[in-house]
Amino acid sequence: MTPALTTPPLSLYVHLPWCVRKCPYCDFNSHEGRGALPFDAYVDALIADLEHDLPLVWGRTVHGVFFGGGTPSLFPPEFIDRFLQGASARLRFAPGAEITLETNPGTAEHGRFELYKAAGVNRLSFGIQSFDDGCLKRLGRIHDSLDADSAVKLAQDAGFDNLNLDLMYALPGQTLAMAETDLQRAFALDPAHISHYQLTLEPNTVFAARPPQDIPDEDGAWDIQEHCQALLAEHGYGQYEVSAYARPGRRCQHNLNYWRYGDYLGIGAGAHAKITLGAEQDILRRWKLKHPTQYLAAAGTPAAIGGDDRIAPQRRPFEYMLNVLRLVEGFSLDSFESCTGLSRQDIEPQLQAAYAHGWLERDGDRVRPTELGRRFTNDVVGLFLSQ
Repeated sequence: MTPALTTPPLSLYVHLPWCVRKCPYCDFNSHEGRGALPFDAYVDALIADLEHDLPLVWGRTVHGVFFGGGTPSLFPPEFIDRFLQGASARLRFAPGAEITLETNPGTAEHGRFELYKAAGVNRLSFGIQSFDDGCLKRLGRIHDSLDADSAVKLAQDAGFDNLNLDLMYALPGQTLAMAETDLQRAFALDPAHISHYQLTLEPNTVFAARPPQDIPDEDGAWDIQEHCQALLAEHGYGQYEVSAYARPGRRCQHNLNYWRYGDYLGIGAGAHAKITLGAEQDILRRWKLKHPTQYLAAAGTPAAIGGDDRIAPQRRPFEYMLNVLRLVEGFSLDSFESCTGLSRQDIEPQLQAAYAHGWLERDGDRVRPTELGRRFTNDVVGLFLSQ
């Protein structure tokens, strides 16, 4: 008997697409703001976009909200407040829902964090990337290390205790000692969560077209990763995903839902959604027009939809594994069945192959990547590509 496809937890992703300056490594849908940004018009567009997509999620509870970008902290608190009021009037928010705002230290102003907190934001994610001023300059960041320290302390003074610091490693000119210093500077600020990820040269970026010199080679990057993982563990940050480390009880709920193949409604320019349609026993992926000008003109109408894609059953194992195998906890076979509407028998040959390679291990209903498997995640996931 084929398992029923059931609706997983739901979160809301809100894309705010503008930034002060496009970083040379960034492949996100971000656009340099020129002149006065249309904050009012964009919030109106977000609400209209949400209204249009509401039939996809009638009656469901939202467990988290994530403002991503771009640089969401370019938006003054009153606009974040107006959006959250509009969203909570249209959706049922779970009590204590995690509401995250991505923040650039170069846009932090005294007094703003108190107002973000009053608006309902209860988690901040700082795009610090490095505490080394030379590295920051080579990355094209608009802040320096003093700005980073100051911004985090301003947020803590405003009462935020759930903070993430983004750090990158294998940067141009970076040594292992420099990467360790970055972490020590982060530890001194005592954040609840640290994202620690390797610089990659993504297509359609300045760095891809003109690679910077002195990037650590593969062995050098691996040495940095291993050393820093040990340091993070020593300081009480448990790894729960390839690049995510948290104090106990402080894992990012929005990202955890994403990696568990949960559902998320995506609104804003270029935002992506993944919604389980229980009545239809189908999974829908939807994305919005990428360019802010086109999005603003069409938001709230079908013309704002960049595309809809129904995820055929044969594609679901690969999609599911692409997410859950990034998690240290792995996945349960029951979860695979409820999230994909497929039987565990459908993936038994691939699982056996992964066990044989030493990439996955099974404990009862739960399947986890081994340490070796975490090194070869792409190879493990590749086993589940439909033939």
